[in-house]
Amino acid sequence: PGQELFVRANLEAAPLVRLIVKEAYDLGARHVTVRFSDEAIERMHYDRCAMDVFEEFPGWLAELNNSMARGGAAVLTIDSDDPQAMAGVDTRKISARIQAGHAACAEFYDAMDFGRCVWCIAGAASPKWAHKVFPDLPEDAAVARLWEAIFHTVRVDSDDPAEAIAAWRAHRQSFAERCAWLNNQRFDALHYTNAQGTDITVGLPSGHLWNGGGDTTVDGVQFFPNMPTEEIFTTPDRLCAEGTVTSAMPLAYNGSLIENFSVRFEGGRAVEVRAERGQDVLQSIVDTDENACRLGEVALVPFKSPIRDTGILFYSTLYDENASCHMALGQGFPDCYQGGLEMSAEELLAAGVNKSATHVDFMVGTEDLNIDGIKPDGTRVPIFRNGNWAF
Repeated sequence: PGQELFVRANLEAAPLVRLIVKEAYDLGARHVTVRFSDEAIERMHYDRCAMDVFEEFPGWLAELNNSMARGGAAVLTIDSDDPQAMAGVDTRKISARIQAGHAACAEFYDAMDFGRCVWCIAGAASPKWAHKVFPDLPEDAAVARLWEAIFHTVRVDSDDPAEAIAAWRAHRQSFAERCAWLNNQRFDALHYTNAQGTDITVGLPSGHLWNGGGDTTVDGVQFFPNMPTEEIFTTPDRLCAEGTVTSAMPLAYNGSLIENFSVRFEGGRAVEVRAERGQDVLQSIVDTDENACRLGEVALVPFKSPIRDTGILFYSTLYDENASCHMALGQGFPDCYQGGLEMSAEELLAAGVNKSATHVDFMVGTEDLNIDGIKPDGTRVPIFRNGNWAF
């Protein structure tokens, strides 16, 4: 009670946002601020404005975001984007906008990265997204089917709110045992292999921590940054990645699709990217800034998982990353390093935690994926065998 809520959503999600606002006030929110966006207008902006427009970020929007962080607002982002809304847009404009926005809204992003605010990203069905997922269904049926899938993946397919809350509490607890085991192992690196061509060794900082099943602010408030969530993750050593990793699913990125791609790393840097579709978009990701070519996350998700078991490719990273082991290019996680929330950006970089304006997850988990943990003495311990947990 008394906290502010900041909601960011596409216009397509307005009916859901109205319900959220009402519920927030009923629960005692001091104020609810809603920032709507519109993909059609965003597309016009990218298509019709010169490059230099994207190298600046609107001062009023930066102040809105930063003021929410200063005021301790909870941040809720509703994802209902069309996976192909920005297909064909000049990728340099998108990269410039990301860089400018991250710099101008540093206070806002730091509040999330360093555990000073509660935040969550959740999904809402929309006609264009539903059509991409279920192209053979009429629009109304596709939207209804997507809502059903969303409700199932986020454990709210019961009519009893208390049952859903209990399910999420139990889900959070289910991660504790595996996180504890991984943290006790103190692995020096992870080695990934599969028949698709993945053969990569990713180093881990000496102070890395495995997290999963939610997060906790510096004030001790527990929350779920993503709904759904099925991953156990950590931040890798930004300087230590050697080999090639191949994609297991298409990547929907800022309204474009990247399909059947691979990334080759040397000395922690992505030195070569290949894609059957969307190679220019993939290249733009690693070129976003000087550290976007380095890894900021490795996450473990068994092939047999609730989201994978739906048999649905969501074309949304929020959902697809929770159906597959994944990695992320860009920003690392301070809370996945011992004492990281009290460290400066420079100290984190020196410890191996990456710093970037972007964080892009891509899926690497396959049915035959094997992962070994490598200890400092070279001992190998099976973590995954044939796509699933080995312990």
